[in-house]
Amino acid sequence: MPIAADYPFLNILWSMLIFVGFIMWIWIAIMCFMDIFRRRDIGGFAKAIWIIFIIFIPLLGVLFYLIAYHNGIADRNVKGQEAAQAAFDQQVKEAAGKGGPASEIETAQKLLDAGTISQTEFDHIKSKALAGG
Repeated sequence: MPIAADYPFLNILWSMLIFVGFIMWIWIAIMCFMDIFRRRDIGGFAKAIWIIFIIFIPLLGVLFYLIAYHNGIADRNVKGQEAAQAAFDQQVKEAAGKGGPASEIETAQKLLDAGTISQTEFDHIKSKALAGG
């Protein structure tokens, strides 16, 4: 029956380092796969070659991919974050622009300019919007 004394501290430390290194490699491989599938500048055959290379020669495949495309990975990440921020900003602007007195007055002004409503109807809508309901 093994006991704790049979497994010295340096062996425990080494096992922990191996485990952490394996987890880090998995994370880097997943990031490489995500980058490969996100790319639009290479075709499907090149993507398939990179995937096969990373799967069958894992450590070298990941290292070569990182060495070859390290700048492109960062650029694609920045562009993705900027696109997500722009989409979020646009959604906030659209949500903020809906409703409210200014929107009601603007809509009424467009209707007045189009001749759909009269000046008195516009004044009534404007006073109602400014009064809050």
